Amino acid sequence: MSQFIHLHVHSHYSLLDGLAKIDELVAKAKKNKMKALALTDHGVMYGIVEFYQKCKASDIKPILGVEAYIARYGRHNKRAKIDERPYHLVLLAKNKTGYKNLLKLTTLAHLEGFYYKPRIDWEILEKYHEGLIALSACLNGEIPNSVLNGDLQKTEEIILKYKNLFGEDFYLEIQSHPAIPEQEKVNQELINLSKKLNIPLVATNDVHYLNPEDAEAQDVLLCLQTKKKIEDKDRMCMMGEDYSFRSAEQMEKAFSDVPEAILNTQKIAEICNVELELGKITLPHFEVPNGKSADEYLRELCYKGLEKRYGLEMSNVKCQMSNPKIKEILDRLEYELSVIAKTGFAPYFLIVQDFVNWAKSNGIVVGPGRGSAAGSIVSYLTNITNIDPLVYNLLFERFLNPERVTMPDIDLDFT
Repeated sequence: MSQFIHLHVHSHYSLLDGLAKIDELVAKAKKNKMKALALTDHGVMYGIVEFYQKCKASDIKPILGVEAYIARYGRHNKRAKIDERPYHLVLLAKNKTGYKNLLKLTTLAHLEGFYYKPRIDWEILEKYHEGLIALSACLNGEIPNSVLNGDLQKTEEIILKYKNLFGEDFYLEIQSHPAIPEQEKVNQELINLSKKLNIPLVATNDVHYLNPEDAEAQDVLLCLQTKKKIEDKDRMCMMGEDYSFRSAEQMEKAFSDVPEAILNTQKIAEICNVELELGKITLPHFEVPNGKSADEYLRELCYKGLEKRYGLEMSNVKCQMSNPKIKEILDRLEYELSVIAKTGFAPYFLIVQDFVNWAKSNGIVVGPGRGSAAGSIVSYLTNITNIDPLVYNLLFERFLNPERVTMPDIDLDFT
């Protein structure tokens, strides 16, 4: 078994940057007898589930990560030509908490920090760093960038900032790209600082494609991304160096002077243990008021809806059961609520009615309802749909029935 593990790897989910597909990366790791493999796409986690499943199927430990973009002046700053060049930072999930924090950081990067790229910042990194391992990344990382600026005192301060946050889970990342003088300079300074500050080193190759001969194809992707031509001189280019999926033997030879950087890849792989519960429905948490259960609160909303939809007063609804029409309405409601309670989907209805009603109250046009959900009186009473299923003799069972084990599907249109 190889002692080296690739911890900085980009797949085709690093759009217009990474070339290798997940299948190819996993097969290459298997061929090289590597017991683990990381995925660290640029700013996104699109490929994580596919990667996890295919690693597991090949008996390879999946290490789930992302190469995050760190906004230099805060994620809320989005000034042209100032905030377009974020730093890079490799983050790997050690455990379930770390994985959840990766999801949170990546979500906030898109919702709050997106400016050309999904960006996080130090504020939310401090908040959501638990369970994460951090590598200082490539030449675009904050620490390598500081080294190249020539201020080693400042570099030490930055390193200690990361060390104080991540503790023993922070590593100085070195790469072997001899044709890039800047990389060699950074490597030497990081090795020196590692000894001085007692910060461990880790070796990576910043994989962007599978084999050395794929470099030209990956260069075409970069041209598409940056809207440049191959013959353009002043453009981003990774040609002239090997960013392929190097073998363990190649990596061990390249870092023979710092073997601990190779051994630390194995150490990191051993402490990264994330198990995903796939196939299990996990709904967002809906805060139910006054300590009620989800079923109780859904029932309350439905009975409030009886007054709006049918003009029935809540105080004496059940006293009117002698009226055949009212009995039909209440029987249908109670039947649907019993099925929803049995299948455990009350939280789903509460979540959907919450954002539908918010949209309607904020001037966002929502369709009257389509698909099988229009056959539910619960949907009608909670304002999810505007179609009375009793008027049109619509069947609730097409939407949800006691034997159904999969999530119900409420189709919605927003304008």
